Amino acid sequence: MSLFERYLTLWVALCIVAGILLGKVAPGVAESLDAMAITVNGAPVVSIPIALCLFFMMYPIMVKIDFHEVVKAGKAWRPVGLTLFINWGVKPFTMYAISAFFLGNLFLAFIGPDAVDYVKMPLGEALAVGDTYGAGQVVLVDGVKMLEVPLWRSYLAGCILLGIAPCTAMVLVWGYLSKGNDGHTLVMVAINSLTMLVLYGVLGGFLLGVGQLPVPWEALLLSIGVYVALPLVAGYLSRKWIIAARGEVWFKETFLHYLTPVTISALLITLVLLFSLKGETITDNPLTILWIAIPLTVQTLVIFALGYALARFMKLSYENAAPTAMIGASNHFEVAIATAAMLYGLSSGAALATVVGVLIEVPLMLALVRFCLNTQSWFQNSAASSNTRSQT
Repeated sequence: MSLFERYLTLWVALCIVAGILLGKVAPGVAESLDAMAITVNGAPVVSIPIALCLFFMMYPIMVKIDFHEVVKAGKAWRPVGLTLFINWGVKPFTMYAISAFFLGNLFLAFIGPDAVDYVKMPLGEALAVGDTYGAGQVVLVDGVKMLEVPLWRSYLAGCILLGIAPCTAMVLVWGYLSKGNDGHTLVMVAINSLTMLVLYGVLGGFLLGVGQLPVPWEALLLSIGVYVALPLVAGYLSRKWIIAARGEVWFKETFLHYLTPVTISALLITLVLLFSLKGETITDNPLTILWIAIPLTVQTLVIFALGYALARFMKLSYENAAPTAMIGASNHFEVAIATAAMLYGLSSGAALATVVGVLIEVPLMLALVRFCLNTQSWFQNSAASSNTRSQT
């Protein structure tokens, strides 16, 4: 792990501070950038600066996907099947349940039972001022129609978007540090990215609806196209062209090396913009991040424990068990941040909640790496690393 990646939490914290200061000193800067948007029926749908940042977040991840390895992954059905089951059959629902319990019950008095958030109008919905939509009501904010929703539900929306976005490229680092099967980790990152094209919108729409939150289906599908499909296609085509032109060795050892800091750099720029708009919320209630971080931490530990325990029960090797549990515990926060910003707005509580996911990811996952290394003996065939590390 590079110095840049190792201290990601520090850089995130510094960007939070920088964003808050920017919002205080020059509040019009982030608002002007966010106003540069593609509109549909007069409503801003895609923020151009954020879309550019998030494309550069996603492209380095997608260009690493080797579709031949994805096809071969079907042979290792047990670790692949377990990973898919946890990521898509369990994780979204535990995230909803845990977050709703903490944010809507345990911490509601601290967040403020009457506190509200103003989020974007659902794309394609012709609603008048005073109309209700889910738990929200249409109001005018500076002459623009917005949905006024309970603040805790806006935070819940961000948590849901994190819960249905499993694993990011950073999980390759966690798998490597825990001495896991690198091939399995890479393949599952690829498979999850492809699965997301189908299930992200379906599960997102369902769980947001259960939470009485706005379900902007058109914008949700558009976000999948812009933030997943577009970089995926760009990654596939450019990977194919570069390998054909310069060779696979140059692609892996030179091209990918230059791309390493791009994802995190784009993420940090996005965070400055996010917190320049959310600074007032943070300074007025500095414990906001804590109330969101606690359910996200509990969710991460629950999913990791479930994946690790089931892997042991299924008698998987340690080399496959460690990345399987890591992949489930990790979140694809790039997609979550992008979708929250598109669906609800850059200044929404939902966007803030996805950013908190970034803040806790690195220290928490490093702790889980240490736990895995200390428990290799729990798996009887952990000594077979020389054979399993080369298999998917």
